[in-house]
Amino acid sequence: MFLAYIKAFHIIAVIAWMAGLLYLPRLFVYHAMSKVGSEQSETFKIMERRLLRFITTPAMVASWIFGLILAFSPLIDWRTDGWFHAKLFLVVVLSAYSGALASWTRDFAMDRNTRSPRFYRIANEIPTLLMIGIVILVVVRPF
Repeated sequence: MFLAYIKAFHIIAVIAWMAGLLYLPRLFVYHAMSKVGSEQSETFKIMERRLLRFITTPAMVASWIFGLILAFSPLIDWRTDGWFHAKLFLVVVLSAYSGALASWTRDFAMDRNTRSPRFYRIANEIPTLLMIGIVILVVVRPF
């Protein structure tokens, strides 16, 4: 029963993390189109900082904590399950992407963004692709 709750909290945390990873780059698209120093730009800075600080980062940390508890439970043989190694690799890439979002948030906060709205539109697809791979690995367990 304990592991069922851990699994539920892991899924909840992943959903919240993904929400932040999908929404933050969309904010960047609109922020990159706004004039530096404008009221709109300053509003985006607040939205981006709060989304990262209060949702995305805590959800990522919770995802890792609950995921590691599950990984070391009897549910998964992390030493031999190939699907788990592949999933872990994709989650590490997703975490690095989250770090990139934090860096881009700082750039916007300091009015140092040099990237175009198109860049952020393309970057916005990365977490979706990683999520598809992770979900397929967890559900199908192809190897």
